[in-house]
Amino acid sequence: MAMLQGLLDILQLGEHGASNIGKQNFLPSSFIGGLRDMHQRYMDVIVLVQHFGKPDLFITMTCNPSWTEIKEHLISTDEAHNRPDLISRVFREKIEEFKKDILKRNIFGKVADFMYTVEFQKRGLPHAHFLIILTNEYKLLTLEAYYNIISAEIPDEKAEPDLYSVVLKHMMHGSCGNLNPTISCMKKKGYYKFKYPKSFADWTSKGKNLTQFIEDAIQEWW
Repeated sequence: MAMLQGLLDILQLGEHGASNIGKQNFLPSSFIGGLRDMHQRYMDVIVLVQHFGKPDLFITMTCNPSWTEIKEHLISTDEAHNRPDLISRVFREKIEEFKKDILKRNIFGKVADFMYTVEFQKRGLPHAHFLIILTNEYKLLTLEAYYNIISAEIPDEKAEPDLYSVVLKHMMHGSCGNLNPTISCMKKKGYYKFKYPKSFADWTSKGKNLTQFIEDAIQEWW
């Protein structure tokens, strides 16, 4: 009924000439970001998963307005979010270089297939989500394999001072709770979202299966 509402509105206004009412247009799949384009991409991803198996890595790459390539081209009175042309070009180059790391330099191992999508945040900065499917010999089956790729520890300040400063600047969360009850991670009445804070773990463990993860996410959402 909602699809015909515009037609009914025109008829109620007394317009009966079909040539004056207009017609509905459908964007083809060649229109990037359109409904048919997104549906076609979704079906392509499903076929890849059916053939190669479930993705092994989910990686998010976010544009950083502090990147040197961005800051050196801004005038003193300008801000990064006012230059979407500069942001997009720099981020594109970073994405292409990261793809070389994945596919040619094999930093995660040999890749069977991969897919990614680029989105823009409300503040104007783009970020990309990668799904990477590794070949069988590089599947992450042991805790040691996880350790080779993922680190959830604060680096040693003396051994890796640069990495230590980057983690503290970009990866630390806070302040929240009673110190900042209006931050986005808080619910009303001072409660945290998504069952935070969570206890620290002394070692890495494999997560739940995908079905259980989705069920828990739905429970949390509702």
